Amino acid sequence: MITSRVVFLLLVPAALPAQDTVRFTPKLQQPTFAVREPVLRVRPGTVLVSKTHFGPYYTEAGGAFPGEVGPFYIEGATTKDMLKIQIVKLRPNSAFAASQVYSDFGGLATDSRVRLLNEPITARRYLWRLDTTRMVGVTEMPKSRVKRMEIDLRPMLGRLAVAPRGEEAFAGLWPGDFGGNMDAQEVREGTTVYLPIFHDGAYLYFGDGHARQGHGEVAGTGLETSMDVVLKIEVVKGRTIDWPRLEDADHLMVAGSGRPLIDAFRLAHVELIEWLEQEYGFDRLDAYTLLGQVGESTVANIVDPAYTVVAKIRKRYLTATPPPAPTTGQSPRTRAPAVPAAPATPNR
Repeated sequence: MITSRVVFLLLVPAALPAQDTVRFTPKLQQPTFAVREPVLRVRPGTVLVSKTHFGPYYTEAGGAFPGEVGPFYIEGATTKDMLKIQIVKLRPNSAFAASQVYSDFGGLATDSRVRLLNEPITARRYLWRLDTTRMVGVTEMPKSRVKRMEIDLRPMLGRLAVAPRGEEAFAGLWPGDFGGNMDAQEVREGTTVYLPIFHDGAYLYFGDGHARQGHGEVAGTGLETSMDVVLKIEVVKGRTIDWPRLEDADHLMVAGSGRPLIDAFRLAHVELIEWLEQEYGFDRLDAYTLLGQVGESTVANIVDPAYTVVAKIRKRYLTATPPPAPTTGQSPRTRAPAVPAAPATPNR
């Protein structure tokens, strides 16, 4: 028999200090990202062991999508700081995930905000069975030549947010400078997310677990399911940012959100250039030209009320590059001499 104490120890890596760990069972499903009475107050350095909400959407019968977990009030976090969230662990905790093709929602469907001449596509729901031991998901496609589809799972959080500016409140579908529904594959285990703070206490929210999702979330959903979540929450004092920043072992990244898509792209890349200026000693135009040669980007979502783009640079470009190694079998002094240029043709 696996007791709750054993489950707790399995979720929290041994390297994390137990005295800084808080286990939280969410009960309230929040419909918006906003300033409201916190569900819990935690200190910087806390490791939060929790889960996303489970809802009827994730069951065989289907139903409503659940709300967000939070908000968590972070003691000592001010608008002159930024929030740092390390995603320590992220695992599906259900046997099922659901995905759906909607008639009026998705990157290739009729847009509910604009009148079009074509008829809406037919809605269809897919139930995926999850094997969390093998980390695969399986669904049936009876109308296709491939009748049964199995894919690897890559768990991520679709939503990670602080309360937006002022008295603003955004529904769960919205991404923005506060984070929110970015639907970025990169918000996964091993990634650290930095968020701006618009209110003292930050008011941290999370939710929308995806067992797998393609870039752009083109059909409107990932493999939607509930997750066990372990987050380490910290505050970076005296530092502010304008857009969510992400970091993993290989990349620095920025998530920019807006419409049209080019604005999301621009916002993400401008913030990334500023990051290179502020912390890595790059001249602004040097950083600009470097991104022009080695920058990477992904389209996180093209379905939400604002689109999200993630701009990236590999960390190996942040330090001086050593000179190229000599050609095999030749020392620098014994390389073949360069072929002299042909003499210029005299004018006639």
